[in-house]
Amino acid sequence: MLGPGRYLLGVAELALLVGFARLGATRVRSRLLPRFEGAPAHLATGVLSLAILIWAAEILGTVSLFKPVPYVLLVLVTGLSLRLFVSPGGGEGEGARTDALARPQDPPPRRSPPAATAASLAAVLIATVAVVHFAAGVRTRLLTDMTGFDSTWYHGPFAAGFYQSGNTIDLHFIAPQFLAWFYPANGEIFHAVGMLAFGRDLLSPLLNLGWFAGCLLASWCIGRPYRVAPWSLILGAIALSVPALSDQAGEARNDIVGIFFLLAAVAIALNAWAARSEAQRGLPSRALLLTGLAAGLAAGTKLNFLLPAAVLVLGLVAIAPRGARLRALAAVGPAAVAGGGYWYLRNLVHTGNPLPWVHHLGPISLPAPGQTLGGREAHSVLGYLTNGSVWSDWFLPGLHHGLWIVWPLLGTAALAGLALCLVGWKRSPVLTLAGLVGLAAALAWLVAPTSASGPDEMPRGFESALRYLVPAVVLGVALLPATPLLRRRLASVSASRSHFLSLSGMNYDVDRGSAAGRGRAPQVGLALVGTLTALLVVAGYPIQRHYLENRYANPSFTTPGLNAAFAWARDVSGARIATTSTRQYPLFGTDLSNHVQFIGVERPHGGFEAPTTCRAWRTELNKGQYDYVVTTRDRLEAGQPPYPEQTRWTEGPGARVVLKVAPTVVFKLTASLDPSKCPSG
Repeated sequence: MLGPGRYLLGVAELALLVGFARLGATRVRSRLLPRFEGAPAHLATGVLSLAILIWAAEILGTVSLFKPVPYVLLVLVTGLSLRLFVSPGGGEGEGARTDALARPQDPPPRRSPPAATAASLAAVLIATVAVVHFAAGVRTRLLTDMTGFDSTWYHGPFAAGFYQSGNTIDLHFIAPQFLAWFYPANGEIFHAVGMLAFGRDLLSPLLNLGWFAGCLLASWCIGRPYRVAPWSLILGAIALSVPALSDQAGEARNDIVGIFFLLAAVAIALNAWAARSEAQRGLPSRALLLTGLAAGLAAGTKLNFLLPAAVLVLGLVAIAPRGARLRALAAVGPAAVAGGGYWYLRNLVHTGNPLPWVHHLGPISLPAPGQTLGGREAHSVLGYLTNGSVWSDWFLPGLHHGLWIVWPLLGTAALAGLALCLVGWKRSPVLTLAGLVGLAAALAWLVAPTSASGPDEMPRGFESALRYLVPAVVLGVALLPATPLLRRRLASVSASRSHFLSLSGMNYDVDRGSAAGRGRAPQVGLALVGTLTALLVVAGYPIQRHYLENRYANPSFTTPGLNAAFAWARDVSGARIATTSTRQYPLFGTDLSNHVQFIGVERPHGGFEAPTTCRAWRTELNKGQYDYVVTTRDRLEAGQPPYPEQTRWTEGPGARVVLKVAPTVVFKLTASLDPSKCPSG
C-alpha cells in the first residue's frame, strides 16, 4: 500500500504533468484558434495537452528514457517553452470576424428563456445521469481491478511494459493472436503515465471516466455552432451509455479514447468553420492543424479509427478552395501523422510495413509476418449481411443486448443524422464531411474481420464488436440536431442561455454577457476546479489503500487455475514470469515489478509464435532466465487434457510445483531445463 508521502508524491507528479502540458497547450490554442471561447476552447486545449503528454512519452520512449524524472522534465520544459516563446493569438490573420464562432448557419432565432433553460438543464441532468451510470462500473473495478479480456490480454501488459522498460519503440510481444503487438497505443500511454506517477495502476480504472466526460464535452461542442448544443449533448449521452460500451468502465479498453478524439476532431472543424469570416472559402490553416491532430490521435489509438480519420483528413483537403488544397494538405496531413503516425512508423521499422495485417496491395506483395492471426475465426458483418439465420440467431439478439431494446430508434436517429448532413453540402461542406466521417466509421465496423468473429455462421464476437459501431452512432446522433432539417426548430428553444451555463463556460450565444459576468466566470470555474481537485486528492488516499488491498485478491473472472495463479502473483515482486496464458496482466503483481512474458519464438518481419516442441520450449525458458513458469489453458473445454502440453515439457529436475489447479500449474525454476532430456511422446 502507498503511504501518505508516496501518494502525495504521485499526486504532485501528475499535477506537474497536467499543469505544464495545459500551460503550453493554452498558449498554442490561443495562437491557433484565438476566437474559440468556452467549451470549444477547453476542448481544443485538452486535445493539445493530451498530444503534448503523448509526444513527450514517445520521444523519450524511443530512446528507452520514458521514466518519471526525464518525463516530468520534458513536459515541464515543453510547457514553459511554449508559454514563453509562442505569442498569443490576437486574430487569425485570415479575415476572422470578432465573434464569428457563435455565428450559426441560419439567422439566430427569437430567444425563449424558459424553454432554453429547460433544454440546457435537461442536458446537464441527462449527462450527469450518464456519468453516474458509467461511474458505477468504475466503482466495481476499484473493488477488483481490471478483469476485461482485452484489458488483461494487451492493454494492461502494453502499459506495464512501457512503464517497466521505459521503451515504446520496441515490439511488446504478447500472446500470438491478431498480431496485437502491432496495435497503436496512444491510450496505453496514459495508463503508463499513471504507473510512472504512483508505481501502481491506481489511475487505470479511473481514466476511462475522464474520456467519457470528454466525449460529452465534444458532443456539446458539435451542436454549439448551430445553437443546439443541449440536444447534441442529450443524444450523445444516451448513445454513450449503451451496453456495448459498458465494458469501458473501469477497464483499459480504448474504444472510448478513440471516440473522444474523433468527436473532438469533428467538433473543432465545425466550430472553426463557423468562426470563418464571410470572405473565407475554407478552413484556415491553423484550424486544419488542430483538426488533423485530433484525427491522427484517434487513428493512433485504435485501428478502426483509421478509415474515418483518413476520410476527415482527405475531406478537409477536398473542400479547401481550388488554389489552396496543397496548403491545406500541408497543414492537416503532417498534423494527423504527428497525432498517430508513431505507431505505424514503429511497425514500418520492424516489419517494412506500417500495417502488417495487409499482405498485398493489389499485385504488390508487402512484408508481413508469415503466420495466421490466431484467436477467434475472423468474419465480418458484411459477409453475413444477407444470411437470414445469422440475423435471427445472432445479429438481432446482439443488437438488442448491445444497443438496448431501443436500438432501432437509436440506429435510425444515427443514420438520419449522418445522412441529413449530406444535404446542402455546398452551404456547409464541413457538416457534410462530418456525416461522411460517421459513415466511414460505420463502414469500418461493417468490413472489420473481427466484427462478426467466431465459427462459421456462429458470430459469437458480434455483440462485443458492436463497440466498433458505437463511434458512428454517437457521432450520428450528436450531429442530428445540427442538420438543416432540425436545427431551426431546435435552436428556437436553445438560443438563450441560463446563468449557470454562462458561468460554467458552456454558453454558446453571441452575447457573452456583461464584462463583470465575463470576469467572474474564470474565477468561479477555477475555484470549483480547485475545490473538487482537493476533495478528490483527500478522498483518493483511503480509496487507493482499499483498492490495492483488494486488487486481484479473490479473482473469479477466468478459469479456477488462472484465478488461483493471479491471486498468487499479487504478492510476488521483482520476478521473471513466463506464461502460456493469453490473459497475463494480473501476473505483473501489485507493484507491477514482475517481468511477464508469453513464451514464443520471434519470426521474420515481427512475427511471434508459440514453440511447437519441448526442445524449443525449454530453450526459450533458459534464454529468458525466468524465475517462474505459469503453464495454463485460457479456458476449460470438454475433451481436452486437464493441463496443456507445456506443463509436461516443464516437469522434471529444476522445476518445482508451487501451485496446481486445473488447468494451471505454476512452477518455480531452480535450475536450467535440459532441452536434450525432454519427455518422450
